[in-house]
Amino acid sequence: MTNANVELKRFVSPHALTSQVAADIAAQLARAIATRGHASLLVSGGHSPTRLFEHLRMQVLDWSQVSIGLVDERWVEPTEPGSNERMVRETLLSHGAAAARFFGLKNPAPSPDLGAAAAWNALAHVPRPVDVIVLGMGDDGHTASLFPGSPNLRSALDPEAPAGCIGMRSPTAPQARLSLNLRALLDSRRILIHILGEAKWCTYAAACGPGPIEAMPVRAVLRQQQVPVEVVWAP
Repeated sequence: MTNANVELKRFVSPHALTSQVAADIAAQLARAIATRGHASLLVSGGHSPTRLFEHLRMQVLDWSQVSIGLVDERWVEPTEPGSNERMVRETLLSHGAAAARFFGLKNPAPSPDLGAAAAWNALAHVPRPVDVIVLGMGDDGHTASLFPGSPNLRSALDPEAPAGCIGMRSPTAPQARLSLNLRALLDSRRILIHILGEAKWCTYAAACGPGPIEAMPVRAVLRQQQVPVEVVWAP
């Protein structure tokens, strides 16, 4: 039930995937700089994209003209181990990519709900439509921090809602989170969904089948017709 604008690329190994995909992302950012004078990239946190970021930071381009932000964040300080900002700073924002401008989501507000507006204002510095958004996908079919069963999920997936950030919660690992909503994710030129391993392949296959979007929120990205989506997978 995915749309025709979803392209699947399967690689023989994670190394082959990271090498090619990092080069592809860098090429798209370089084209954006050549065309518009700047480029923008939003990325996910977690463990899966670490190798991809380590390859991407070595790509040769004018990183000083690239703005980088996050699609979601745990509501913890950027110095804490669970912080997506910390992971991105440690794995992506070094070598040549250290020259990029980074905009985090965490702010002094006591909760994601109270900090959502300020986080969205911070992302206003990232040129939109975003040139490339890199998403992951959990075994439960979540993407960004759009979790099945989260109290705010229906609002986050509402295609008529204004683009912005929204407070979310993971039901399986209860922790306050902030996420871009669907409308914000679709304010982009290209979405890349990065998945590794057999378990994620099974989840992706299920997400491509019938069923409600709320049960597997990644379906909202796979079924929309606005933005080209590239799914990259390796065992």
